[in-house]
Amino acid sequence: MEKVDVVIIGAGAAGLMCAMEAGKRGRKVLVLEQANKAGKKILMSGGGRCNFTNYYINHENYISHNPHFCKSALSRYTQWNFIDLVKRYHIPFHEKTLGQLFCDHKSQDILNMLLSECKQAGVDIRLNTDVEKIEKVSDHHFKIISNRGNFHCQSLVIASGGLSIPTMGASPFGYKIAKQFGMKVWPTRAGLVPFTLHAEKKEMLAILSGIAVDSLVSNERISFRENILFTHRGLSGPAMLQISSYWHNGETIMINLLPEINVFTMLKSAKQLQPQKQLKSIIAEYLPKRLVETFLSSTIAERKMATITHQQLEKIANIFNAWSEKPSGTEGYRTAEVTLGGIDCDAISSKTMAALKFPGLFFIGEVLDVTGWLGGYNFQWAWASGWAAGQEV
Repeated sequence: MEKVDVVIIGAGAAGLMCAMEAGKRGRKVLVLEQANKAGKKILMSGGGRCNFTNYYINHENYISHNPHFCKSALSRYTQWNFIDLVKRYHIPFHEKTLGQLFCDHKSQDILNMLLSECKQAGVDIRLNTDVEKIEKVSDHHFKIISNRGNFHCQSLVIASGGLSIPTMGASPFGYKIAKQFGMKVWPTRAGLVPFTLHAEKKEMLAILSGIAVDSLVSNERISFRENILFTHRGLSGPAMLQISSYWHNGETIMINLLPEINVFTMLKSAKQLQPQKQLKSIIAEYLPKRLVETFLSSTIAERKMATITHQQLEKIANIFNAWSEKPSGTEGYRTAEVTLGGIDCDAISSKTMAALKFPGLFFIGEVLDVTGWLGGYNFQWAWASGWAAGQEV
């Protein structure tokens, strides 16, 4: 039986942050990771450039059954704290859109920084380690049984993530541990995930695969203005990923493909000023030609503006300003960036991430019922929750 002060299960963003912070406090820290390398999701994030935080972090950018829970950690370890760390390592970065910060080079820069901090703090990281069983011996005493030996610790941190991207080693491990200790786990589902479409619509839009359009995407609760991307399976792109976290099966999504333009007013003006021009030529000044030809029937698309009534123009305008779509579903955990739901935050201290009824047991990162928007928000939650636990374990 190997004895350490702290065992952290999971060498992802939250786990590594917690490990380095606990190590700095002189704690003997052991990180157990089932994969063959640490930080696999960090490496693949942001298209390989790691969208590591956002300039505009706010608790309102997070979804949770306890919307106030994330406030404390996010205010104590902010985006500016992480940016300072990145600058200290001279990692070049840039703002992409809406405050999203990306590495200029590779995600590996962020992972190397975290591993370097862990190394300096004397953290022991062991890969290819499957935890088979956890036993609570007494308050602040836990026994961990694994395929690579047994361990005893005073503080146990679960940083095993959610269910998104199973090829990266995602598993329900953290939820099982919470349930073992009698804690509530909210139902989980895929978030920040592309939509699939019903067969007929999928076939109709397949020709548009690869086209991106700046759009306003809404449901009854929220709107997002960013690109949507047509794919061979359905609809993706930042605006679609964002609204997927607020979407429930069977709901309709409203898509305005020209949010800056009142298409009806524009068409009425074109009818007056360019009466001999074809309808499709007018709209193709604002949207990709292939999209216009897909959304309009050829009989109406090729008509001259002078021959189209105001009533018809209004219907045509609605096709582009108020496209209503009911997805068949989402692509699920296979391509989801995050997992919605998870361990009930009411059972956790918002200051320390400790389980309120089980001294010495901590939960951090995605395993908790806290899900951020697309754009660096989930990484910032990982840093903040990992930091908070790291001050306490």
